Amino acid sequence: MREVQAIIFDLDNTLWDVGPVILRAEHAMVQYLADRYPRVLELHTVESMRDVRARMALENPGMRHDFTWLRRQALRAHALEAGYPETMADEVFAVFYRARNEVVLFDDVMPALEVLQRRFRLFAISNGNADLAAIGLARFFEQSLAAREAGMLKPDPRIFAMLLERAGIASGHAVHVGDDPEADVEGARHAGVAAVWLNRRGDAWPRPSREPLAIRSLAELDALLG
Repeated sequence: MREVQAIIFDLDNTLWDVGPVILRAEHAMVQYLADRYPRVLELHTVESMRDVRARMALENPGMRHDFTWLRRQALRAHALEAGYPETMADEVFAVFYRARNEVVLFDDVMPALEVLQRRFRLFAISNGNADLAAIGLARFFEQSLAAREAGMLKPDPRIFAMLLERAGIASGHAVHVGDDPEADVEGARHAGVAAVWLNRRGDAWPRPSREPLAIRSLAELDALLG
C-alpha cells in the first residue's frame, strides 16, 4: 500500500447500524400519516409501501440509485390514491428524513474520527441518503458523495473515481473503509483504491476474491495505516 493521504468511509452500517434507524423513521412516518392522512393507512401497511417503492425501482431503473426520489415518488402515488394533494409527499418525507438522520453512532466512531482527522483527509461515499450535517459529523469530512448525487450506486467504480477527482487525490493514495464486501471492498478495488473491510462480527470473507485487510473496530484503523 502506498502512502495513504485520504480515507473514504462508507456511512450506513459502518458508522451506525442503519436497520433500527430506518425502522424508527418509518414508524415516525406512519404515525404522522395516521394523524394527518389516515386514508393512506386504510390502503397500505408499511410492508405494502415498501413493495410500491421496490416496484418503482424496477420500473425506473435510471432512478434506483436515488432513495429520496423513490420514497417521495411512492408517497405521491399514495397521496393520489387516497385522494390527498401531492404536497403530502414532501410533508411526510420531511418527517421520515428527520428521523432517518437521528442515528446512534457505534461507540468507536467519534474517538476514531478525532484521531484520524489529525493524520488524513477524510471523505464519505454512501449509497444511502444520510445528511452528515444533520447527524453532526460534517466537521470531520472534507466532502461527502451520495449515490443520489453521483447518479450511480456502489460498487460502480465511477462513484469512487468521481470523489477522487473532486478531491484531487490519486487512487493509490486513498483507502476506502466499509462493511459491505461487494459495495465497499470490491467497488473500491475496481476503482484502484485499497479497501479495508470493517468486519465487526468476525465473519468469514464471503467472496472468491482475495480476502482484504480487515478490522473489527475503527479503533484499529490508525495503527493499521500507520
